[in-house]
Amino acid sequence: MLLTTLPNGVRVVTEALPEARSVTTGFWVGVGARDEAPAVAGASHFLEHLLFKGTDSRTAAQIAEAVDAVGGDMNAFTAQEYTAYYTRLPAGQLVLGLDILCDVLWAPAFRPSEIEAERQVILEEIAMEEDTPDDRVLTLLAEALFPDHSLGREVLGTRESVATMTRDDIRGFHDAWYRPANLVVAAAGAVTHDEVVDGVARRLAGVDGGESPARVAPVAPPRRLEVLKRRVEQSHLAIGVRGLPKRDPDRFALAAANVAFGGGMSSRLFQTIREERGLAYSVYSYPASYSDCGAFVVYAGTAPARLREVHDIIQAELDRLLEDGITESELRVAKGYLEGSMVLGVEDSGGSMSRIGKAVLVHGDVLEVDEVLARYRAVTLADVRRAVERVLGGVERTVAVVGPLSRKQVEATLAG
Repeated sequence: MLLTTLPNGVRVVTEALPEARSVTTGFWVGVGARDEAPAVAGASHFLEHLLFKGTDSRTAAQIAEAVDAVGGDMNAFTAQEYTAYYTRLPAGQLVLGLDILCDVLWAPAFRPSEIEAERQVILEEIAMEEDTPDDRVLTLLAEALFPDHSLGREVLGTRESVATMTRDDIRGFHDAWYRPANLVVAAAGAVTHDEVVDGVARRLAGVDGGESPARVAPVAPPRRLEVLKRRVEQSHLAIGVRGLPKRDPDRFALAAANVAFGGGMSSRLFQTIREERGLAYSVYSYPASYSDCGAFVVYAGTAPARLREVHDIIQAELDRLLEDGITESELRVAKGYLEGSMVLGVEDSGGSMSRIGKAVLVHGDVLEVDEVLARYRAVTLADVRRAVERVLGGVERTVAVVGPLSRKQVEATLAG
């Protein structure tokens, strides 16, 4: 892995995979949903849709045809703290990838007709999310965990903000944050570092400046319960607490705890709730981390009549995790799971590009794969207990429910 910072502030990171027959190039912009004012909520995601719609010199069809002509892939995604655009192309097509990505990020056309078309697409996407209760309950939980804060807001934005966002609003957001100092270019596969650095430097020679957005951590306390009544067959339950930030050294131990608790098929939640009692088809947990805070989340979907039983099992298992930690056997399985997932996740150019690009943007540097594996291997039972205590100890857990029951009915059900 090699990292170079260009004079204009762009950070270029590469990982050569000599046996690869592909090259994946990603442009990681350090702005996301949490950096938006309420009036432009969803601007990052709106830009993700718009930038591949065309530039001053290319139409959307021409961009798509150029990628299709070599059998490649092109896509983008938006998160709370970054937006990423990438191409995965056959070896030897680095130039095409850089040409397209530089063009779409720095010379978007923002044609009014395309803005209006994508506005309707995003409004449909919001409607789809609202019609997907297992997604909606996680958004509801985030709203309760981070009240009055942008981290509690859906990445897509709101119907009102998307419907009223103007071309000038979108262009202004783009011009403010899509700047070299807020950009990481990552490439992995059949590439050399020098060719990527030279290619980026040449294409962005006339662009400089910019800064990363200033972020304020949530201060308002989480809310205890949020309920959304919907005519659906299941009650969708999410339980969460605030967690660890991305750079926290205990993140490796918390990851191990999560695998044992609800992160895999051998986990306590999966075995107890699904395999032994047949109470849910989908049940899992995960940690989410941001630059200054995080969350630990548990989800399960079950019949309304079984909501209390599933809720009580999850709460009891969280209590047991806090009081007793995990066993030596669970830690061994968790380490194997994390190490294996890490290795499998970087065996192709796409996985490697994502790892190094995100790491430079979030941490400023990249831990080598062997160093990450060593961190997982070094986790002890004491480390797990400490991490779990920091996250679960002394805090009230937040509960969110989407289903056919009203708030009063949910309160009565959970109270017994």
